[in-house]
Amino acid sequence: MWVEVKRANNLMLAEMWKELFEGEGIPTHILPASGEAPGRELTTYLVLVPQDKRHVINEVLRKL
Repeated sequence: MWVEVKRANNLMLAEMWKELFEGEGIPTHILPASGEAPGRELTTYLVLVPQDKRHVINEVLRKL
């Protein structure tokens, strides 16, 4: 099951979070919060990771 760990105000920020988390070895998905088609730049995105990796995300975010 995938859980939300961040919300990004646009696609570029969502992709930056995704790259950071995937750089730490955590699979990451980004989806528009409104359910719109992916790829729209100026919409809010959810950054999702597997539920069992949430504790790793907390550690990564704590180090920032």
